[in-house]
Amino acid sequence: MIKTSSTLLVLMSVSCLVFLSFSDETRQQNKISSDTELMKPKKPNIIYILADDLGYGDLECFNPNGKIPTPNLNNMAGNGVMFTDAHTSSAVCTPTRYGILTGRYNWRSRLKSGVLGGYSKSLIKEDRVTVATMLQTQGYSTAYIGKWHMGWDWSFENEETEATLSKLHSTPEVDFSAPIKNGPSTHGFDYSFGFCGSLDMAPYVFVENDIPTMVPTKTTISVDEKGVWRKGPTSDDFVHANILQDLTDRAVNYIEEKSTEKDPFFLYFPLPAPHTPILPTTEFLGRSNTNMYGDFVMQVDDVVRQIRETLKKQGISENTLIVFTSDNGCSPKADFEELAKVKHDPSYVFRGMKADIYEGGHHVPLIVEWPSKGLKNSKTDRTISTVDFFATCAEVSGYNIKDTEAEDSYSMLPLIVGASQDDIREYTVYHSINGSFAIKQGDWKLCLTNGSAGWSYPRPNEIKSQKLDLPEMQLFNLKNDIEETKNLIAENPEKAVELKTALKKIILDGRSTAGEKQQNEGMEGWKQIESIIN
Repeated sequence: MIKTSSTLLVLMSVSCLVFLSFSDETRQQNKISSDTELMKPKKPNIIYILADDLGYGDLECFNPNGKIPTPNLNNMAGNGVMFTDAHTSSAVCTPTRYGILTGRYNWRSRLKSGVLGGYSKSLIKEDRVTVATMLQTQGYSTAYIGKWHMGWDWSFENEETEATLSKLHSTPEVDFSAPIKNGPSTHGFDYSFGFCGSLDMAPYVFVENDIPTMVPTKTTISVDEKGVWRKGPTSDDFVHANILQDLTDRAVNYIEEKSTEKDPFFLYFPLPAPHTPILPTTEFLGRSNTNMYGDFVMQVDDVVRQIRETLKKQGISENTLIVFTSDNGCSPKADFEELAKVKHDPSYVFRGMKADIYEGGHHVPLIVEWPSKGLKNSKTDRTISTVDFFATCAEVSGYNIKDTEAEDSYSMLPLIVGASQDDIREYTVYHSINGSFAIKQGDWKLCLTNGSAGWSYPRPNEIKSQKLDLPEMQLFNLKNDIEETKNLIAENPEKAVELKTALKKIILDGRSTAGEKQQNEGMEGWKQIESIIN
């Protein structure tokens, strides 16, 4: 009996020692695992602020002769990288936004010219991977707050054709009590709040997480030259003059909420300003000493202040990557003639404006701030495109892009952190409002059109009505002639042929990055490429 008890005591002692040994080993492994997790660099929060119709020349840090004070954007530039040769993929709203979210040139979609309306159906196909979808797979919470303008599917009372819906004065019957489909949540956003078109396009109804916030009970319109918006149904919580600050308040609240969570977040924050209706709040009226457009630009600058101050207050500014840019050049609604009286040019030294194939249509200011990793008070003249955002986020988050994704996107990360100052892209393609093309390589830019292809002289209708005898293409050396005043097509026909051939390949390959060929949408009957590919 005593022997048995002794044996049991020995066994219990050994078991205890083994248990303690295993416990120590487990604790050690957990500690190593925990330490390893702590040593992993935390993925940055990402915020993309997209101004609407803001010109390159409207920011003091980009235009030393500018007359509109932009202290907050100046400060952001001083703490980040200024991209002085940044371009939108299109010279108008909808197409540029498509390119930002998909990393794909907009003209590869069904939209070959113009913009969508407030009732248009979704431009992004349901199976298309967006930057938001991609970041979700990398552990990000994602949100969109602001102006969408890429279409979503309203619940219509009757069958409506796409041709009808795309008309900017279209007034179809909508069931505003029903949820929308193929909107932001379909395209990768966990949270969404905003409106479908521009702030001057009906319907004037907020949609939050696919549900309209209110059923509109009234119709509004404004015919003021700068404060204009089209006639349409308007909900009681949609007050045009308050929209910019309302959206900013939402963005600030979102940042505050997410700052307490361990996962990183991505906020896509497309502003409705300084696009029409140009409606600066009382606080900003008269502050710019230019005109109401200048006042509105100052309010946009203040939005940047509120976002950056919130990040600092929450203690997350160091590891937040912020991009600020515009969706195209400045609109004539800013009143260039009026601004010229105070010696301010929204297009800086560039020719043209919003909608044009010329630099004023798509050459935009772009700033990236990432305090913990990015360069500070730095400038780069490397050419980049707004479609490069996708590949940049992919590299930042450690995502491998598939052949069917982001076909035209190159990562800007080496330029942001100073790892390299080499060109990230050989060719960059631009697109005007009427669907005309331009392609840039180095200092050379070939416009495959004989005029502005947009809103400045010579416009397509003016070329026709005035019977202007112009070369079918325009070739510029931007290093020597950034104002695009001298067409060198006659002196350098071989360069024009070279660039046209490169554009043909980029179009037909369905991509401009390395990888398997992809398909463009709507190849049949695509008039604008006939002279390029044939």
